[in-house]
Formats: sequence, C-alpha cells, structure tokens
Amino acid sequence: MIIVRAQPADLPRLLRFRKDAAGWLQPQGIDQWSQPFPASNIAASIEAGEVFLFKEDQALDAVATVTLDRTIDPELLDLWTPEEQAERALYVHKLVVDRQYAGRDLGGRILDWAGDLAARQGERWLRLDAWTTNTRLHRYYLNHGFHHVRTTQDPNEVSGWLAQRPARRTPHSFGDLTGVSPVGANEPERKMGT
Repeated sequence: MIIVRAQPADLPRLLRFRKDAAGWLQPQGIDQWSQPFPASNIAASIEAGEVFLFKEDQALDAVATVTLDRTIDPELLDLWTPEEQAERALYVHKLVVDRQYAGRDLGGRILDWAGDLAARQGERWLRLDAWTTNTRLHRYYLNHGFHHVRTTQDPNEVSGWLAQRPARRTPHSFGDLTGVSPVGANEPERKMGT
C-alpha cells in the first residue's frame, strides 16, 4: 500500500469518507461527524499539504485518509495547557478507513506511520482529540498506545477527549510517496525533548 498527498481533485473522495463514516456510526447511536464539514476547511488542509491518502495502487481510489499538522484546532486550544501547547507535537485529524478495510488494523498502521513521521521531524508527541462520547474510539486509541490526557467537562465540546503517545520511529510497511521531509520545511532538525 502507498501513501500520497491529497490533491484538490481528491476533495469529493475526502467528503465521501466523512459521510460514509457518519453513516456507519449513526446506527450505533454515535452522532460523530453527523454535521456536514465545510469543504473549504478540507480544501485548505489539502492546499497546506496536510492531507494524506492511502491506496493499494496510485491509479486506484483511496482506502483511507488522515490529516496531520502541528496546529491545535482553534476551538480546542483552551483544552491543552500552555505547557502542552509549547511542546513539539504532530496532531492527528480526520483519520478514516473505508469499511471494506475494517478489521485489518489499517488505522493502527496509519497511526504508526504518523508517529514515525513525527519522530523523524523531531516532534515529541503524536496527539489527537476524539469525539467526547465515542468510548469505542477511545478504547481503540488506548489500545494503540495513546494515553488519555483529559476529557473536557464542557457539554458543548463534542471533540474533547484528548490523548497522546510519544513520537517514535516505527516500521509501517507503506510505500511513502509523499515527499515529506524528515524535518519541517526550512527548519533545523531538533532532538526530542528540546
């Protein structure tokens, strides 16, 4: 399986990932992603080079996606302490695997790739926020090495379950065609913990 950066033409597939995931979750009583996500936000992430697609072959449709950046979502900024905000971290957003690939731990391999990328770029943490009421998702992340940091008590915050795991070099077996540099663009490599 290969990893490529999403292009603007991939926007319909990315929107379909979210719609399909919401459709799968809804019968389970989970309202995650039930509200349409602004296509302009996803397009901006594509333009920034933050959206990655996982494919069996370059010519085939994507079977999974993840968005990775160094930015805490502005609406979640107050959930991370100032000390945590100052630490180097790569943030996982919008991880979705097509249901036909369920049960193969593709999501876990994607998290390993993201953690490996974070480590190669000198980040200390791989972090995420998850849907506050989706306890099944929380268990999934805990089973993949994440540690629960905290959950907000604000009933209006739908994605307030915070978790992190140390960034570490990890084999992932993907053919990485992203061209992602081992360190951030125009940024010297820093050792972990500095």
